[in-house]
Amino acid sequence: MFFRENKNMENMEYKNWKANGQKYLRELQAFLDKAENIENEELRKDIIFQMLKCDNELTSLAESMFERYSGDKEKRIKDYEDD
Repeated sequence: MFFRENKNMENMEYKNWKANGQKYLRELQAFLDKAENIENEELRKDIIFQMLKCDNELTSLAESMFERYSGDKEKRIKDYEDD
Protein backbone atom coordinates (compact mmCIF):
# COMPACT_ATOMS: atom_id res chain seq x y z
CA MET A 1 0.00 0.00 0.00
CA PHE A 2 2.78 2.42 0.88
CA PHE A 3 4.43 1.78 -2.48
CA ARG A 4 1.23 2.63 -4.36
CA GLU A 5 0.86 5.91 -2.46
CA ASN A 6 4.48 6.79 -3.19
CA LYS A 7 4.01 5.85 -6.85
CA ASN A 8 1.03 8.22 -7.13
CA MET A 9 3.07 11.02 -5.60
CA GLU A 10 5.96 10.27 -7.97
CA ASN A 11 3.61 10.32 -10.96
CA MET A 12 2.42 13.78 -9.93
CA GLU A 13 6.02 14.94 -9.70
CA TYR A 14 6.78 13.51 -13.14
CA LYS A 15 3.84 15.35 -14.66
CA ASN A 16 5.04 18.65 -13.18
CA TRP A 17 8.76 18.15 -13.61
CA LYS A 18 9.14 20.62 -16.43
CA ALA A 19 7.04 23.44 -14.99
CA ASN A 20 8.93 23.16 -11.68
CA GLY A 21 12.36 23.33 -13.32
CA GLN A 22 13.49 26.86 -12.54
CA LYS A 23 16.62 26.59 -14.69
CA TYR A 24 14.53 25.33 -17.60
CA LEU A 25 12.11 28.23 -17.21
CA ARG A 26 14.96 30.77 -17.05
CA GLU A 27 16.53 29.33 -20.19
CA LEU A 28 13.20 29.31 -22.01
CA GLN A 29 12.60 32.93 -21.05
CA ALA A 30 16.12 33.87 -22.22
CA PHE A 31 15.44 32.21 -25.57
CA LEU A 32 12.12 34.02 -25.98
CA ASP A 33 13.71 37.34 -24.99
CA LYS A 34 16.39 36.90 -27.64
CA ALA A 35 13.91 35.73 -30.26
CA GLU A 36 11.84 38.84 -29.60
CA ASN A 37 14.71 40.90 -31.05
CA ILE A 38 14.47 39.22 -34.46
CA GLU A 39 13.06 41.91 -36.70
CA ASN A 40 11.67 39.64 -39.41
CA GLU A 41 8.37 38.54 -37.85
CA GLU A 42 7.98 35.45 -40.06
CA LEU A 43 11.50 34.28 -39.26
CA ARG A 44 10.95 34.95 -35.53
CA LYS A 45 7.75 32.88 -35.53
CA ASP A 46 9.42 30.07 -37.48
CA ILE A 47 12.35 29.92 -35.06
CA ILE A 48 10.10 29.92 -31.99
CA PHE A 49 7.80 27.30 -33.51
CA GLN A 50 10.73 25.03 -34.38
CA MET A 51 12.23 25.39 -30.90
CA LEU A 52 8.86 24.50 -29.36
CA LYS A 53 8.62 21.42 -31.58
CA CYS A 54 12.09 20.32 -30.45
CA ASP A 55 11.14 21.02 -26.83
CA ASN A 56 8.00 18.92 -27.21
CA GLU A 57 9.97 15.99 -28.63
CA LEU A 58 12.52 16.20 -25.83
CA THR A 59 9.73 16.36 -23.26
CA SER A 60 8.05 13.28 -24.75
CA LEU A 61 11.36 11.41 -24.67
CA ALA A 62 12.04 12.38 -21.05
CA GLU A 63 8.54 11.45 -19.92
CA SER A 64 8.73 8.06 -21.62
CA MET A 65 12.03 7.45 -19.82
CA PHE A 66 10.39 8.42 -16.51
CA GLU A 67 7.59 5.95 -17.18
CA ARG A 68 10.03 3.19 -18.14
CA TYR A 69 12.10 3.81 -15.01
CA SER A 70 8.97 3.82 -12.88
CA GLY A 71 7.81 0.54 -14.45
CA ASP A 72 11.22 -1.05 -13.90
CA LYS A 73 11.20 0.11 -10.29
CA GLU A 74 7.70 -1.30 -9.74
CA LYS A 75 8.74 -4.64 -11.26
CA ARG A 76 11.84 -4.86 -9.04
CA ILE A 77 9.75 -4.18 -5.94
CA LYS A 78 7.14 -6.76 -6.98
CA ASP A 79 9.86 -9.34 -7.64
CA TYR A 80 11.35 -8.60 -4.21
CA GLU A 81 7.93 -8.94 -2.51
CA ASP A 82 7.30 -12.27 -4.29
CA ASP A 83 10.56 -13.76 -2.90
